[in-house]
Amino acid sequence: MIDWSYGVSFIWKIVQEIDQKLAYSLNMTSSASMDLHTDPSLFAGLDVYAVAGNPITHSKSPLIHAKFAEQSHQAMHYGRLQPDLGCFAKAAQDFFAAGGKGMNVTVPFKLDAQALADVLTPRAKLAGAVNTLWIKDQQIYGDNTDGAGLVRDLLAQGIVLKGARILLLGAGGAARGVLSPLLDQLPKNLVIANRSAAKADQLVAIFSDLAKEKNTSLESVSLESLEDSKNTAPFDLVINATAAGLDNQSPLSHAAAVNVFVPSSFAYEMLYGKTTSFMQQALQRGARVSDGLGMLVEQAADAFLIWRGAKLASSIDPRAVLALLRS
Repeated sequence: MIDWSYGVSFIWKIVQEIDQKLAYSLNMTSSASMDLHTDPSLFAGLDVYAVAGNPITHSKSPLIHAKFAEQSHQAMHYGRLQPDLGCFAKAAQDFFAAGGKGMNVTVPFKLDAQALADVLTPRAKLAGAVNTLWIKDQQIYGDNTDGAGLVRDLLAQGIVLKGARILLLGAGGAARGVLSPLLDQLPKNLVIANRSAAKADQLVAIFSDLAKEKNTSLESVSLESLEDSKNTAPFDLVINATAAGLDNQSPLSHAAAVNVFVPSSFAYEMLYGKTTSFMQQALQRGARVSDGLGMLVEQAADAFLIWRGAKLASSIDPRAVLALLRS
């Protein structure tokens, strides 16, 4: 007969040892996956991080960071936060006050995160939004790793950006967040197309100095103007930074897609998890396509190294994590 009182005591001792020695294990991906209010004070002896958004239950970030921690042997916990709308600042301040070390931020709180940060990195200032926060010297620092993640994913897929002709669809926060890293790659042309050309004009004004420094032609057009075959040449890379795919729509009309895509084009959809109408348009024209899952993993790697140290760059393998997510 089993002595259950002894068994429970023994099991609890084992659990405590595992929690201390192997903090990057399944604890990070199972019980934490449904905890929407990660409390750092509950994880004594561990560095605690979280991703904040609303909704956030779908987020793959806990799994991604769990794998990075496992690869690099880091004792840490990564959970979720789902602040109510309008309550991000208090939720983030409470998280850091309780001992939280760092936070990823997704929709709809990236502007709130920028406002909360005491110190912004240069790329966060250019991006106009923050997706990564951390505490240093009792100040909250903010950065934006989205653009760097996009560029690394494109390069990993063999896309040549130097001297390329790039079309960026959309002029909202997602587009602004990737413009600086894209310009750093020295493309020949970068065209921003938006339903409202005036909003695209604003981005051109913000990034015109950087474009001149990189010797890149930066211009704005309306989405409708892409239907003009006489004035629209094909692009090497077309990036969809709009949310049209959420409604199974494409920002490009059929006529525009015929003009911008050729078999040598590459179409990049920032959304992930399905083949969107935008991707289908590109495939119909013989172009290669990719969703944004690799961007998610690569931007997470950037945040992980900010928090845990650049020396761990050789210890993590974002492409292996990406392959796991796609399996």
